[in-house]
Amino acid sequence: MAELLSKARIVAKPGFNRWLIPPCALATHLCIGQAYAFSVFNLPLAKQLGVTKSIPGDWKLTELGWIFTIAIAVLGLSAALFGKWVQSQGPRKSGFVAAICWGLGFVVGAVGISTHQLWLVYFGYGVIGGCGLGIGYITPVSTLISWFPDRRGMSTGMAIMGFGGGAMIASPLSDLLMKHFASATSTGVVQTWIVLGIVYLIVMSLGAFGYRVPAAGWTPAGWVAPPARAGSLITDRNVTPGHALGTKQFWLLWVVLCFNVTAGIGVLSQASPMIQEVFKGKINPSAAAGFVGLLSLFNMAGRFFWASLSDKIGRKATYACFFTLGTALYALVPQVGRFGSVMLYVACFCVILTMYGGGFATIPAYLADVFGTKYVSAVHGLLLTAWSAAGVFGPMLVNYIRQYQIDSGVPKDQAYNVTMYIMAGLLVIAFFANIAVKPVSAEHQEKVENESGAKATRPAMA
Repeated sequence: MAELLSKARIVAKPGFNRWLIPPCALATHLCIGQAYAFSVFNLPLAKQLGVTKSIPGDWKLTELGWIFTIAIAVLGLSAALFGKWVQSQGPRKSGFVAAICWGLGFVVGAVGISTHQLWLVYFGYGVIGGCGLGIGYITPVSTLISWFPDRRGMSTGMAIMGFGGGAMIASPLSDLLMKHFASATSTGVVQTWIVLGIVYLIVMSLGAFGYRVPAAGWTPAGWVAPPARAGSLITDRNVTPGHALGTKQFWLLWVVLCFNVTAGIGVLSQASPMIQEVFKGKINPSAAAGFVGLLSLFNMAGRFFWASLSDKIGRKATYACFFTLGTALYALVPQVGRFGSVMLYVACFCVILTMYGGGFATIPAYLADVFGTKYVSAVHGLLLTAWSAAGVFGPMLVNYIRQYQIDSGVPKDQAYNVTMYIMAGLLVIAFFANIAVKPVSAEHQEKVENESGAKATRPAMA
């Protein structure tokens, strides 16, 4: 089995079609993208004992919000911890491990729901499943960039759009399964989680065994790497993960990713109950599930659109667009809610989600530009700790500010307004962090030999 999963076994033979790799990446990311549909389970999980309504002993939404939060936090931490391992072992082995963790997380979580032990749900979906999320998320990155050096943004956008699009499938599928399994004594969540765990394990495993890596020195036919230009963010040198942590560029990009994710993930974590509360009487649970699915569609489309556009206008300009337009839209949302326009409200969040997803899809190419391509999976894994922080911060902002507002007498349909203004403020800060990103100085780059054989830069740090 070890030999079957080894990186050496999956080196592509001459003539291999590189366009066979993106579908493998999509198989992984469409499955783990279910995380964005988790809000579909929030209200049913809050009625596990009462079935038709919440009763004493049922879990509260604030307690359930931690399931998603833990999963996203562990995603970032596991990506950082296993980033170098993923890069060294190759996408087949790491993709298969991710499949096992993600599928097992659902099954363990289902046991926790069945026995009404919330800590077991936290451990199953949050910790075990979160490891599957983190390892699965970074698995295709360096592989795609190595196959598509001529289209870095587009290639990572193709894979990572799957993570955004996973909820488009998972949201209606979960709603359908819960209705199928529901009874007078069950909400159907337990059975739904078991089915999803098995399906995701199979699909992700198929994707993992389809990966190939290019042979050493391979480049696309007719493509020549453009020379590095003075003052350009794009470098032809590499920065090791250890040295990357010591640069201000890494931490500026950490803020950029963290605040962009915080602004979107809090909304996604409560998208279904939020639209039902803001438009009470107009939106039922099935329509809310459709809203979650629609957000997923735009999240997915934005990942491909913005990442591809970044190949033309540059990564910094792309993020400047995110933060300028995003700030305006978050500030507008409370007013739209007061107007009572469901269509305009949905439209605002659909555009916001394109940029939220676009930020995820563009950041690997941004990192490859700034720190080089050699260690991009490991550096990307480290940067995803920003996602971990945002996964805690974003849902907490939405959940606890909402609860504070309600406890203070604010109507439920207005309880999200303050949070929207806070999100807009975070994007302003991220805008200036993005503007401050400059090329990495030579002292941080990995040593290389010049034409005379002398060492051109300082020794690399592991």
